[in-house]
Amino acid sequence: MQELEVDVAVIGAGTAGLGAYRAARTHGKRAVIIESGPYGTTCARVGCMPSKLLIAAAEAAHMLEHAAGFGVHAGATRIDGAAVMARVRSERDRFVGFVLEGVDAIPAEDKLRGHARFTSPHTLQIDEHTLVRFQTAVIATGSRPFVPTELHNVGPNVIVNDDVFEWTDLPKSVAVIGTGVIGLELGQALSRLGVRVTMYARGGSVAQLTDPVVRETAMRVLSEEMDIRFQHLPLRATQHGDEIELTMRTTAGDEVTERYQYVLCASGRLPNVDMLGLECTGLELSPRGIPLFDPRTMQCGASHIFIAGDANAERPVLPEASDHGRIAGDNAGRYPDVRPGLRRAPLTIAFTEPNVVALGRSYRELSGEGKPAFAVGQVSFHNQGRSRVMLQNRGLLRVYGEYRTGKFLGAEMIAPRGENLGHLLAWAYQCRLTVKEMLDMPFYHPVIEEGVRTALRDLQANIDKGVPPEPPGPDRTPGI
Repeated sequence: MQELEVDVAVIGAGTAGLGAYRAARTHGKRAVIIESGPYGTTCARVGCMPSKLLIAAAEAAHMLEHAAGFGVHAGATRIDGAAVMARVRSERDRFVGFVLEGVDAIPAEDKLRGHARFTSPHTLQIDEHTLVRFQTAVIATGSRPFVPTELHNVGPNVIVNDDVFEWTDLPKSVAVIGTGVIGLELGQALSRLGVRVTMYARGGSVAQLTDPVVRETAMRVLSEEMDIRFQHLPLRATQHGDEIELTMRTTAGDEVTERYQYVLCASGRLPNVDMLGLECTGLELSPRGIPLFDPRTMQCGASHIFIAGDANAERPVLPEASDHGRIAGDNAGRYPDVRPGLRRAPLTIAFTEPNVVALGRSYRELSGEGKPAFAVGQVSFHNQGRSRVMLQNRGLLRVYGEYRTGKFLGAEMIAPRGENLGHLLAWAYQCRLTVKEMLDMPFYHPVIEEGVRTALRDLQANIDKGVPPEPPGPDRTPGI
């Protein structure tokens, strides 16, 4: 077994790992990057980019189907599933190629292939071939799709999102388990491309939404187009030839059995930290087995080990993984001089239509026990001018503000062009603007952003009214 002495060991060559490696190198340190799976990042291979390619094809089909609403009548729409998937795979491979070019630029002596596990706080064993002694380490091992226990070892037609992008043609039917971002994006795209899709949710969650009013609107809007069945739990599944017989149980106890060509498990992802030998590091772990860390520095406790990207499950999206990696790599490279890094405004987007977006502080966070009251403003897009022009007038935006200072606190929405509205509001949040300052900004006409102005005006009016009085409690007068 060969032995290496390095300053920084980075475990994982995804978005966070590559960022950590490069940041550590800027401090003149000897760093290695260790990877057991394929190079190319989750985003490029099986995440952000191939899913958006599928969504783009679905949007084209949807526009043709609804052109008559504008008085434009196209011929019969024909969806060539093989051609759709050929473009998805071809462009996916192109995006992966860009990542591989960056990996190829890393010196060969800095790249180690194999599964890494800690054997002590300062050593890693890579398979059976290499022992790495390090001064600092960055855990950037990413995550993997979660498959419910009831669907384990059923057969080849129970799949995860990674498998979708290897299809050479579109299937006839798919059951999607989960109404998170991944499930909703893929489910709606496949449905618009002519696939019979049924979506199942354990509860009533919709993507990243925590505001009950926005969530209820999203449930209604998305259910108008798709077959979404909330409050359904997977009970069992059996492979029958090229189909899966799936039985779901409702919270009322009823059982529903249907057959699909595929069952797509899209009910979340698990951090890849369970096979790292963390018990040898002395790190304190959360109940989920993730090292406790400081989100400003990515440092695990007061140790020399840092954690970045999906592995820490804080905000499992690519921009956050990139920032995590940079911060962790910087601090690993200049340890023990550990410094807080730039954390940007929280922003998550589901590229459904309408888009589902959350930014800043969530409704759940603001509503936590012991938190001060906050003001809410909202706008429906049903009668919003530009939205009606485009026949995209569905959705709701809710914005939050602080009573005392008038500061903008965050927003949740299901909205047309929500990806653009989300960026606008996330910038305002990061700049710590007040609602009045936001209303002083220019709003052109006619644009969807005018809906943002309507919501902000509603929010400012509610801030001006002040904190509403608490409802009276029960009369506890003796004898009552």
